[in-house]
Amino acid sequence: MASGEGSNFEALVQACGDGTLQAEVALLVVNNPACGAQQRAERLGVPCRLLDHRSFASRDLLDRALAQAFREAQVDLVVMAGWMRIVTAELIEAFPDRLLNIHPSLLPSFRGARAIEQALAAGVTLTGCTAHLVRVEVDSGPILVQAAVPIAPDDTRETLAQRIHHQEHRIVPLAVQLAAQRLGLLKLA
Repeated sequence: MASGEGSNFEALVQACGDGTLQAEVALLVVNNPACGAQQRAERLGVPCRLLDHRSFASRDLLDRALAQAFREAQVDLVVMAGWMRIVTAELIEAFPDRLLNIHPSLLPSFRGARAIEQALAAGVTLTGCTAHLVRVEVDSGPILVQAAVPIAPDDTRETLAQRIHHQEHRIVPLAVQLAAQRLGLLKLA
C-alpha cells in the first residue's frame, strides 16, 4: 500500500528480485491517482490497483475494499509502505499480525503525522525509522525492526528525510522476513 513516490515499495520489489527476500510482491494498491508508486509498479511489472480514498464514504468502506483486493490477490502479508491514511479495525482484523507499517521515527517517539518535523522541533539528536505490526492505535503495534539516524545540526526536513528513507529501504525487507517467520510462512536456514 502506497500513497506517494513508492520508494519503499520499490525497495521491497528489488529485495524480492535479488533474492534478499524470498517473497513476491503480488499487488500494489495506491490511493492517489498517478502517484509515483503507481508509475514504479508499471515500470517494475507489478499489478497495481487504485482505490482512491476520496471515492469512499468512510474509512471502513475503503478498508473493506482493501481487504477484498488483498484476498483476491491471495497475499499473506500486507505492507503499508508510505500509506498516508489511518487504517481501521476492518483491515487490521482481516490481516491480524499480517499488516506491517513503516514509520519515520524511533517509535514510540513521534507517533503519527509529521514525525520528522516533530523530531526536528524537539531538538533530539537521534531519530530513525521503525517497521511494526499495525494495531488500531496509530503507531503502537509490536516493533519488528528499527534503524537509528543521527540528526545533524544543519539538517532540514528534506535532508533528514532522505537519510531516513535510505534506512527504511534497508529495514522493510527485513521486517517482512521477520513477520513471515513469526507466522511460520518462512523458515531460515
